[in-house]
Amino acid sequence: MRMPASASNDASPTRSAADTAVVLVNLGTPDAPNTSAVRRFLSEFLHDHRVVDMSRWLWCPLLHFAILPLRSSKVAHKYASVWLPEGSPLAVHTRRLAEAVQRELPQHRVLHAMRYGKPSWKQLLQQLRSEGVKRVVALPLYPQYSTSTTASVGDVLEQAQGLRTRMIGDYHLDPEWIAAVADSIHRHRASHGAGEHLLFSFHGLPQRFAAAGDPYPRQCEASARAIAQALDLPDEAWTLSYQSRFGRERWLEPATADTLTALAARGVRKVDVVAPGFAVDCLETLEEVALMLAEDFAARGGQLRYVPCLNDSPAHAAALAGVVLRELADWQ
Repeated sequence: MRMPASASNDASPTRSAADTAVVLVNLGTPDAPNTSAVRRFLSEFLHDHRVVDMSRWLWCPLLHFAILPLRSSKVAHKYASVWLPEGSPLAVHTRRLAEAVQRELPQHRVLHAMRYGKPSWKQLLQQLRSEGVKRVVALPLYPQYSTSTTASVGDVLEQAQGLRTRMIGDYHLDPEWIAAVADSIHRHRASHGAGEHLLFSFHGLPQRFAAAGDPYPRQCEASARAIAQALDLPDEAWTLSYQSRFGRERWLEPATADTLTALAARGVRKVDVVAPGFAVDCLETLEEVALMLAEDFAARGGQLRYVPCLNDSPAHAAALAGVVLRELADWQ
């Protein structure tokens, strides 16, 4: 899904590579695994109308007087369980991925930013303009497009002044990306043995978003099927599910936790889980899947083997560089 370029009156068109910046944009993360840092991060994240589209009169009091006080310390504990010496996994892996893509695109300037938290996406755009950059290509690190994530990156980009901008809306069927994910699964299974079943776990989304036309679930299904086909897996050998539910409303189904319960009830004892909706490992993959869901599955007599995200692997960097180059070639 290609997003249109936007141009301001004071930014003249140019094709100079030196005047072009490529920015990988991820969701964001707290600065530290403590309650105050998590509360600041969640406050910024959950104030975005793309994430929670309730009336601000209803949502803001609920957020500040119930959700943040109750959840911040619990979420901080979760972050602490996966925090790396260099910082948050999402921050560390996103930075390394940007560095890897930079090596693939030496003729361009490659940076990274976070939609929420630091380095700030909005502030980076202002900085780039002040440094004389004329064009910015944004690559949100969400392979599948959603109005709740990708569109929010675009909201900030549309407000940028003095820059010609372009955003890559998704890359859910990019051949090089599909091949990279499939190869990572193949190599993991070659090293650890193949599980009895492969589970594709994507981040969840309220069902009403899909009902309103959000393409996210269709793109998740297309990605999973393409990866399974690249692995020559029959339909009965894999399943798609959705994780990270929040709140009481109906979310996309089937849920990853429910799917694992059903697999255990069928007598499946070894399940490989991959999360191709996440570009890099983060709280949702490392704590929710590799720790929490693995423990739950073990309690039912099974073994969950988590296949890491592509992170800063050479194949991932090459795939994303290819996506960017094709976008630049199409941008006149």
